Amino acid sequence: MHPRTQIAAALDAAVVVTFVAIGRRNHEEGEALAGVAQTAAPFMIALAVAWIAWRVWAQPTGVVTGVKVWLTTVALGMVLRNLVFNNGTATSFMIVATVFLGTFLIGWRAVETALIRRSISS
Repeated sequence: MHPRTQIAAALDAAVVVTFVAIGRRNHEEGEALAGVAQTAAPFMIALAVAWIAWRVWAQPTGVVTGVKVWLTTVALGMVLRNLVFNNGTATSFMIVATVFLGTFLIGWRAVETALIRRSISS
């Protein structure tokens, strides 16, 4: 696997884990690794499906790729969280998850793209 792809995969996974860790902390659910892993599981599975479905490795840092990863991760993550993991998907949770994951799954790619364009034009 190309180093750029490895970094993109690590960043995407870090975004999901950070989202979960912040949420668990804000709701005083603890920061134990097992709890974070259990809460993150539906979104990590959805993230993996997004990577496979959209062949993210072909263009891991593209903003359009980020949009696809974001939408798939949120939508499938919510379905898995509700139907497979039997956890709630309150409207407020869906809004926060959608905004946070969108901001950061697309955001790091947008920053990377801007930096590359800036260095090319310099």
